[in-house]
Amino acid sequence: MIDGVRIPLGVTRDLNLKFSETYLGIPVSIPVRVIRSRNAGPCVFLTGSIHGDELNGMGIIRELLYDQPPPLIRGTLVCIPVVNLYGLEHNKRYMPDRRDLNRCFPGLESGSPTSRLAYALFHEIVKQCDYGIDFHSAALRRTNYPNVRGSLSNSKVRSLAQAFGAELLLDSKGPEGSLRRTAVRSGVPTIVVEAGEVWKIEPGVVDFGIRGCLNVLKWLEMIPGKPEKPLFQVNLKKTTWVRADRGGILGFHARPGELVEEGAVIATNYNIFGKEHRTLHAPASGIVLGMTTMPAVKPGEPVYHLAQLSRRSFHRIAAIMNSTSTEDLYSRIQNDLATNITIQER
Repeated sequence: MIDGVRIPLGVTRDLNLKFSETYLGIPVSIPVRVIRSRNAGPCVFLTGSIHGDELNGMGIIRELLYDQPPPLIRGTLVCIPVVNLYGLEHNKRYMPDRRDLNRCFPGLESGSPTSRLAYALFHEIVKQCDYGIDFHSAALRRTNYPNVRGSLSNSKVRSLAQAFGAELLLDSKGPEGSLRRTAVRSGVPTIVVEAGEVWKIEPGVVDFGIRGCLNVLKWLEMIPGKPEKPLFQVNLKKTTWVRADRGGILGFHARPGELVEEGAVIATNYNIFGKEHRTLHAPASGIVLGMTTMPAVKPGEPVYHLAQLSRRSFHRIAAIMNSTSTEDLYSRIQNDLATNITIQER
């Protein structure tokens, strides 16, 4: 039952989950689609645009539902393409009261406007589900290679993360008040998919997200078929930011998803007249998890987000990458991301 509406088995229904009102007293709701099989089974929620400027999740869920929804043979799928309607309408990350919705879960029924939305989503939907997938993108002026984040020490979260079929799994509980951390604490295994940039629906990211959602539904035997395996899969436990130590204009030498060896030059910092005055080096061997899309930097600003790899994992992944086609999804996403950036030869 959602917001007092009971949906029978075998029924697909669109609902509006009310959480607030306008100044004129007109209800404000978030759109929800509930798809129920004729047979009982697990209940999975999908959420997008908790941050209003992150559109890739909305694009993934829309594409998943476009024309023909997944043919469920058991269980229930609850889809919320846009949670933060206010942010979407105004091209902003946060809610109108300047709060971050993803720090306010589980919310309060009589709290701030943001807290009321968190409460409605969490109590009417999340707590009624068995699993959850929450889609996010990088912060403003950054991009992320698609990766799954979750508390991998939790066996149910780890199994869900592995089933999604991402190459990169990052062991992370998430910030206090985030949807995934609060959901897991309440007994609902939930993962976050971090992919791409704000204000974009990127084709490779959408393909990645759809593949992952279908993989989870197959893993739970909610739809027929076997999950599609990723190119490789590695658990990432330690990440680090490489930061600029001089102000200047950057020349980039590595793209998201690329392997870099310890000591490799990954960016060159030039002054305004094009004279080189600093190079940035990889502090450890690993993979580029994310990077800035802003070539102008000040001292201390982040340039690359690196996930560290053991030597064994590094060489295993390098061998796989060298033996695969440039047409595979991993390579296609690399070419899709950060298209406004020129990657220069070292």
